[in-house]
Amino acid sequence: MRKLLAAVSIACISCLPALSAQAQELSVSASDSIQNVLAARKGKPVTLRLAGGQELTGTVREATGKLVVLGALSGREFFDAAIPLEKIEAVLVRTK
Repeated sequence: MRKLLAAVSIACISCLPALSAQAQELSVSASDSIQNVLAARKGKPVTLRLAGGQELTGTVREATGKLVVLGALSGREFFDAAIPLEKIEAVLVRTK
């Protein structure tokens, strides 16, 4: 039983670097816009800080010229949100 527990522990510890490698740094170029940043994060989680100071966290489903659609909103299960790009002040991305 101890050998099995030790083997499972080693397997779990060896997976930790792979989990932390999933977080990606945010990089932008001089010509990027909020739409470009969000389109590059499609399918990944982001937090958007809106003009009123509210923050919404979810997974980017779509980013068009006027709207971004966030799915799987944190704290609001079963909800998606369509947010006008001009209302977004910042895109926050977890890197570590």
